[in-house]
Amino acid sequence: MAAKKKAAKKPAKKVAKKAVKKAVKKAAKPKVKRKPNAAFMKPVTPNEKLAAIVGAAPLPRTELTKKLWAYIKKNGLQDKKNRRMINADDKLKVVFGGKGQVSMFDMTKLVSKNVK
Repeated sequence: MAAKKKAAKKPAKKVAKKAVKKAVKKAAKPKVKRKPNAAFMKPVTPNEKLAAIVGAAPLPRTELTKKLWAYIKKNGLQDKKNRRMINADDKLKVVFGGKGQVSMFDMTKLVSKNVK
């Protein structure tokens, strides 16, 4: 029979030293706060079609997208089987250029045509 090899155990001292080195290295890195991109934060004005969904006041693109998704989720417009597809109701159909269903990636392109 073949003899079983014993797993070589590292001494506890080496493991502790590595943990301390890792902690010191991690603590040495300064935390850099991420700056938002100014282009996304610039207020855009939705046209009358889009204003029916998100409101007429100028708002940043990020907020516009949040409000649009809130509307979609509130009205249950996300497709049940393929969650990437958005089923348009009467208000969204106008924004989507008459399409009954669009993907979430195409949605941003279609929405950008409705802002100034």
